[in-house]
Amino acid sequence: MVDTLSSAERSRVMARIRSKDSKPEMVVRRLVHGMGFRFRLHRRDLPGTPDLVLAGRRKAIFVHGCFWHGHEGCRKFRMPRSNRRFWRAKIAANRSRDRRCVRALRRAGWSVATVWECRTARPDDLQNRLRRFLECGCPGTDDGTLDWRPRSRL
Repeated sequence: MVDTLSSAERSRVMARIRSKDSKPEMVVRRLVHGMGFRFRLHRRDLPGTPDLVLAGRRKAIFVHGCFWHGHEGCRKFRMPRSNRRFWRAKIAANRSRDRRCVRALRRAGWSVATVWECRTARPDDLQNRLRRFLECGCPGTDDGTLDWRPRSRL
């Protein structure tokens, strides 16, 4: 399918996408604050500028958009059909940067968690995972994502 917008219109739409204070980030912030944890936002002195930083606990949380960070297997991530070379390179660079930043934070003694945009649709599950990460440091998976397997259907 061909893009229904001109390249100027598409550029204007893409330029309006926020990197801070996005809806998924606000969901995570409300959940963490509601659990009684206090945090700082977007600490530029840390690798990758984590979205939420709990310095006293040495915890960092990134909230990733499924499209921009290439969440594999997610219905919100679909490689665009136009300008594929650009988008493959862009998303691959984002993923590579994410990995480098997480490694640097872990080497510096921080615990890191990644929350995907699609996971904010189930706030109860997300809250439980965030609480476990913040209280005991159990991120859920080896790569630090607060991910989970879909529930099996009966």
